Amino acid sequence: MLARDSVKDKMVGKTISHYKVLERLGGGSMGVVYRAEDVKLKRPVALKFLPPELSWNLEAKERFVQEAQAASSLDHTNICTIHEIDQTQDGQMFSVLSYYEGETLKKKIQGGPLRLEKALDIIIQAARGLAKAHEMGIIHRDVKPANLMITKDGLVKIVDFGLAKLAGETRLTAPGAIMGTVAYMSPEQARGEDVDRRSDIWSLGVVLYEMLAGQLPFQGEYEQAVLYSILHEDPKPLSHFRSDIPAYLEEIVQKALEKDQTVRYQGLKEFLQDLRPAQPAQMALPEQEKSIAVLPFEDISPGKDNEYFSDGLTEEIITDLSQIQELRVISRNSSMAFKGTRETVQTIGRQLNVGYILEGSVRKAGNSLRITAQLIDAKKDTHVWAAKYNGTLDDVLDIQEEVSRSIVDALKLRLTPHETQRISQRPIDNVHAHECYLRAKQQIWLQTEKGLQHALQHLQNGLDIVGENAVLYAGMGYVYWQYVNLGIKQEDYLGQVEEYVKKAFELDPESSQGHLLLGLINQAFRGNQEQAVYHFKRALAASPNDFDALIWLSLGYAVVGKVPAAIPLAKRVLEIDPLNSVSHRLPGLLYFYEGRFDVARESLSKAYQMDPENPAHFWYALVLAYNKRFEEAYSVIDRNLKVAPDHFYAKLGILLKKALKGEKDGTSRLLTPELKNTAERDVQYSSFLATIFAILEDKQSALDWLENAVNRGFVNYPFLSQYDPFLQNIREEKRFRNLMQRVKYAWEHFEV
Repeated sequence: MLARDSVKDKMVGKTISHYKVLERLGGGSMGVVYRAEDVKLKRPVALKFLPPELSWNLEAKERFVQEAQAASSLDHTNICTIHEIDQTQDGQMFSVLSYYEGETLKKKIQGGPLRLEKALDIIIQAARGLAKAHEMGIIHRDVKPANLMITKDGLVKIVDFGLAKLAGETRLTAPGAIMGTVAYMSPEQARGEDVDRRSDIWSLGVVLYEMLAGQLPFQGEYEQAVLYSILHEDPKPLSHFRSDIPAYLEEIVQKALEKDQTVRYQGLKEFLQDLRPAQPAQMALPEQEKSIAVLPFEDISPGKDNEYFSDGLTEEIITDLSQIQELRVISRNSSMAFKGTRETVQTIGRQLNVGYILEGSVRKAGNSLRITAQLIDAKKDTHVWAAKYNGTLDDVLDIQEEVSRSIVDALKLRLTPHETQRISQRPIDNVHAHECYLRAKQQIWLQTEKGLQHALQHLQNGLDIVGENAVLYAGMGYVYWQYVNLGIKQEDYLGQVEEYVKKAFELDPESSQGHLLLGLINQAFRGNQEQAVYHFKRALAASPNDFDALIWLSLGYAVVGKVPAAIPLAKRVLEIDPLNSVSHRLPGLLYFYEGRFDVARESLSKAYQMDPENPAHFWYALVLAYNKRFEEAYSVIDRNLKVAPDHFYAKLGILLKKALKGEKDGTSRLLTPELKNTAERDVQYSSFLATIFAILEDKQSALDWLENAVNRGFVNYPFLSQYDPFLQNIREEKRFRNLMQRVKYAWEHFEV
């Protein structure tokens, strides 16, 4: 309890039971609050006294007791803890509450509207606390900014259940009596009717509106005028006050403020789901109109030895069409899942949620080329357009562009001048060099050391043909990045990445692949998250549907505690690549960094089921541990070790398992110099090892790794300061508190 009050009274200086009253903090109709010291436990507390003038009122006393009973039954991060209830020698009742340094939301919003991200963070925390109360059958009935405390660490605490009504309990007020603060009352509460959880949801909607608009939705010069506005008037839309309000958020506030409670949100679970567009309920794919999947072109060449060419043509058409904002294009990963499939077009359309399918074949014999393509309405299973192209290898770029333009015409898409230019661009304007590039990409996708060696050779062959080329240079850089990603000669090959990126930028300052690589270098190895985000955003500006850029920018926002900014990116990833396990793993990682470990488990479980052999399921094991499902976590870790024993993730998994089992010596032996050096360079791995040592109660090592993570840009303040349960035993350390001051400042000032 906070918000100091300048009022002086006779209680200050007294010792009540074993509590020494130090100062008055504030008061209202249902109580006066003081800061005090628990002289037994040597800790600060807040004492809430029933006002003396109400001490004779049995109903007021009963309500005061009810508040204590209601609040004491709730154990939640976002609800003020009540320790006990007692009375003074002269019969004045008081409750003992946790004391929090900070300020009320009422005071915070006196400075004007809050930043969108901050307002959402506050309302989500408040909603979580109220959801817990609702689960226990407790309705607050007086949700307002004055009853929402914001601690100095940014934690929201709901206080004052003085008007709380246990569901189903006997009334404490006469029928038709109005309880609560008028401006935040629901219509049914204003009419003096029975209220339920939907009334608290209305009040939350008013609070959210006030935080965003800087004023109340329902106003009047006197109480009856406010009541009239609540009952009969509609508030101005939030977009009237500011331009940065997403449409979905305006709809949420409107639904929370529905006067008919049957139309309003029926529970806080639904309210919270809508506040998080990346949640499963909000990750539904869009309508099928103007959406397409380009299936792998079939290689019908005589020798069946031109798979690289047909796959490359597929990918190039996908790349062309992905430049068009009006068209949703399924990415290569999900399209390739249907290579050689016998599924019907309608089935594929349903699985990918697209309106159209492009399929075709390639017959290449020497320099001769024949390509067929057909666009199919996936819902009706009818042909929209079909064409055959005969020519030589020299014609392939013209054919590729003609196919893309035919699809644009068939779907009646409107291209911007920039999109028209992008489709007609030929970054490698030589078919033989282009063929080398396609062969290299096929090898890169294998993600093996041998495949990368072949890819470098193909790219060099392409450079030998055309000379300097930005796409081929960026391709070389990407191959060396994959070496780094596999843990091979990291320091040497990082230099190679930077060298080739520099060459690519000299030829094409807007190189999407170049910006992606610089983002990866800064994010994972240079510890500069600001630069990483900058380059990922530049990559997306050049290629709006780049799968890798969407993924890495999302994760970049997550490690700096800006998950709301990552939500639309994660949604886009799932839209364009629904059959890729990575698309489902990404929301799980976002939920994890938001402290929503139960929801993270659901998302990561789906990714695990889609691709159980992937070593990246270390993150699933980690989230299982955060959900205290340790045996399940051990099972995933053991499977990873069996599938890829030398993989970095497998080694991290064993570290986690031994730490959870308290095997400190085993953990130390596993942290080899090689593993340590790799982890020291990576922002996420450093944070993970801080957690490992915190579990083992090696506080100094935990703080060392945590400081390294922070130095490398891990400034997710909410996660470190409150969400991660394994860090609880180091949060009282002075070094941790000092570190959090840095983290909080960096988190608050990180620009998205």
